[in-house]
Amino acid sequence: MADDPLVIFTPSGKRGRVPAGTPVLEAARRLGVDLDSVCGGRGICSKCQVVPGQGAFPKHGVTVGEGALSEFNEVEARYDRIRGLKPGRRLGCQARVLADMVIDVPPESQLHRQVIRKSAIERVMEMDPAVRPFYVEVTEPALDDPTGDFQRLAAALAGQWRIEGLQADLPVLARLQPILRKAGWKVTAVLRDDGRAPPLLIDLLPGLLEGPLYGLAIDLGSTTIAGHLVALDDGHVLASSGLMNPQIRFGEDLMSRVSYGMMNPGGAAEMTAAVRAGLGDLARALADEAGVAAGLIVEAVIVCNPVMHHLLLGIDPVELGQAPFAPASSDALTVRAADLGLEIAGSARAYLLPIIAGHVGADAAAVVLSEQPQQSDKPVLIVDVGTNAEIILGDRSRVLACSSPTGPAFEGAQISSGQRAAPGAIERLRIDPETKEPRFRIIGVDAWSDEPGFDAAAAAVGISGICGSGIIEAVAEMRIAGLVDAGGLIGSAEQTGTARCIPQGRTHSYVIHDGRDTGGPLIAVTQGDIRAIQLAKSALYAGARLLMDEFGIDRVDRVVLAGAFGAHISPLHALVLGMIPDCAPDHVTSAGNAAGTGARIALCSRAARGEIEAEVRRITRVETAIAPRFQEHFVAANAIPHAIDPFPSLAAVVTLPGIRFNAGAEGDRPRRRRR
Repeated sequence: MADDPLVIFTPSGKRGRVPAGTPVLEAARRLGVDLDSVCGGRGICSKCQVVPGQGAFPKHGVTVGEGALSEFNEVEARYDRIRGLKPGRRLGCQARVLADMVIDVPPESQLHRQVIRKSAIERVMEMDPAVRPFYVEVTEPALDDPTGDFQRLAAALAGQWRIEGLQADLPVLARLQPILRKAGWKVTAVLRDDGRAPPLLIDLLPGLLEGPLYGLAIDLGSTTIAGHLVALDDGHVLASSGLMNPQIRFGEDLMSRVSYGMMNPGGAAEMTAAVRAGLGDLARALADEAGVAAGLIVEAVIVCNPVMHHLLLGIDPVELGQAPFAPASSDALTVRAADLGLEIAGSARAYLLPIIAGHVGADAAAVVLSEQPQQSDKPVLIVDVGTNAEIILGDRSRVLACSSPTGPAFEGAQISSGQRAAPGAIERLRIDPETKEPRFRIIGVDAWSDEPGFDAAAAAVGISGICGSGIIEAVAEMRIAGLVDAGGLIGSAEQTGTARCIPQGRTHSYVIHDGRDTGGPLIAVTQGDIRAIQLAKSALYAGARLLMDEFGIDRVDRVVLAGAFGAHISPLHALVLGMIPDCAPDHVTSAGNAAGTGARIALCSRAARGEIEAEVRRITRVETAIAPRFQEHFVAANAIPHAIDPFPSLAAVVTLPGIRFNAGAEGDRPRRRRR
């Protein structure tokens, strides 16, 4: 009923109305939300923990008041008393929905845990880290020598290593004397020297440190946070891990988070606390995975977009949400790691790469550092696909950069059967053009759905939904098979010749998998899903075309798909969809998590930091929000693959059906190109 409370679950984006008093766990099950529980709703297992939102959520069109959930009951109070609930958490089986509600399902409460696919690509690193260990033997104090112990250490470093001007933080000074005496005046001094400031003593270790020191390279995305633990002697990656950005409960896209901060007093501080807690969790997970003591992690490099940059630093991002989109600071920054929630070596620093522009961040700078477009003989287009896509076009003559708000559809959000990349999610799909029958592969199972052994393997993980790479391939395959026309309309069963195209109101859906007979979901691509993908891919294409206009070219010779998600996109399907400008499919390559690679390069090399800081000042920024031709490119790119560009390179390898469903219907008329 319309008067029933509206419940919106993040990060899935699934929503629906439920009767007042419905437990959150039951609401999740009704709406197909991935919320775990093994105790039958008795409040024992705690696997159904959720984080209720509060305040205004303009993107969702709701304002959540204090009484939107029932108060803590005795079951929750007992669990909290005995085992403890994190602040702000509720048990989904006990909390009841009383009014409109936004509820976040944290990663540990998801039955199908997300697969954070941001592993490190092997790369030879030029080692020149800012932090190094130095073994010294310090002269012991005497009655006739009143020199302080720190000065004695500084003199030893100057005499034995020619290191002058040593400085130290107060926490290190506080521990210095007992360490020197316990170690018999033979110690390893851990120094940070970035070549600019005086050398800084960040730790003092007894005796000779025989193993390496370590650093963190962190790619702080709006949806996921990925990190690598790196040995600072040879650049080897010991551990890689990732987690969902806990800020996602405040809004899936960046502008939603800016709006949340603007409309809720203390909202920006909430988001800062959330992301710092996430960084702390990630650092601990990496240290535990590698079996490395946190005190040996002595440096961090962080790359992120401008909004995440500001929220991480505790800066209100309100100015980034309105013209002229000015950041508080665009230069590279060095801050205390502990101030950002990183519990590593006590006086360790975190280095943040420079921001290119108000909407083009340090993550794009890291991509430039990794992929070096300024060294290319021909223009290369680099697209870092994500909730907010960073796009770079350059060669030896110049480099251009912009960002484009693609939204979370490519991540599987805002898709009817969409989900994050997790075991059981459809990630690859093919449709037979003759029979219109699909075959697919799910995360966690190597076999395709029409191959022997698939059913048994899939039964172990379940077929739960479709993730970002899966929905891209699904829409592209539907276009190739003649199930979707160039305007994005799904045909009826009569028009397409398959009963898999079923009516849904005034539109149609294409059924990929129907598991309802065995208690599973119906996984289909709806007309709304097609529209969400059209909007996302049009924004991406329009941003790329703006850079090409500025560069004065109509074609690019090479396209690089960066980002963890980009590594799982099929180049052919990206071209069929029209996500990127036309290019020979074999000239579309993946760079993996290039932003993370750039962070590792900066972690391992002081020279690389200077290089990218200088290069960022030379990059030409293009602001899509005010570019006159963005809307023109966006509208033309709504067609699949494009309304105007014939995509000749794609046409050489794939023939797309010239079909047109509902010809002449409102909304299916060809649009005129602006002059």
